[in-house]
Amino acid sequence: MAKIRTTLKELDPVWSRIVSEAREAVAEEPLLGGLVHACILHHATLEDALAYRIAQKLASGDMSEQLIREIADQAYASDPSIAEAARADICAVYDRDPACHRYIQPLLYFKGFQATQAHRVSNWLWREGRRDLAYFFQMRMSEQFSVDIHPACRIGKGLFLDHAHALVFGETAVIGDNVSILHDVTLGGTGKEDEDRHPKIGDGVLIGAGAKVLGNIKIGCCSRIAAGSVVLNEVPPATTVAGVPAKVVGEAGCSQPSISMNQLIGARTGDRG
Repeated sequence: MAKIRTTLKELDPVWSRIVSEAREAVAEEPLLGGLVHACILHHATLEDALAYRIAQKLASGDMSEQLIREIADQAYASDPSIAEAARADICAVYDRDPACHRYIQPLLYFKGFQATQAHRVSNWLWREGRRDLAYFFQMRMSEQFSVDIHPACRIGKGLFLDHAHALVFGETAVIGDNVSILHDVTLGGTGKEDEDRHPKIGDGVLIGAGAKVLGNIKIGCCSRIAAGSVVLNEVPPATTVAGVPAKVVGEAGCSQPSISMNQLIGARTGDRG
């Protein structure tokens, strides 16, 4: 019986699409050929491309690009779920960001996606007990992306950080699957207690720009936090909270707020395709 060989395209449609878009981009804009080849077309897998991009962004006089790339390679080889989450993140950005028209954009240009992938590696280092190296990744992420995420912070799949500027996520914060967070958001504590002290964000939550969520509180699945709100108490699932301090002002308005990205209070809308 003839042996059936599984192709890369069948195994990884996300990477296959990225490669196809990269070739089109080079044909349309040859001046970007060096960047696109170095970041995408010179690599056989998404894991290789991610390791290269993370190393390129985080390298400094303190640690070379080659060393950081080797660390990222180790993370992807040790824990395949890290790259699986990256694929979900790419799809999330494409689906939810009207400024994203191709899968290559998060990998090449969007610092929210790049910071998320760097954090996933730093979280792996933290879980492996390599704490100082994890802190180094956090420091470089903060310096390069203006995104300060403690290495111990747990983040689910399908995260969309829109604009990703001035974000702070604390050590014991937990973010579920398919969450969307806009810029200038803090998931912080309420004091200097050394314990479980940061928010737990449920699946499908949408957090508006400038919101501050403080303390060891639960934010229910598929809820919305309005821009500029200060959340100090738990938020029920599928509701909208707003204000300082935040209070429940209505239902979430749709079944998947983080996907619809609708931030208008009182308006109902169907989920974006």
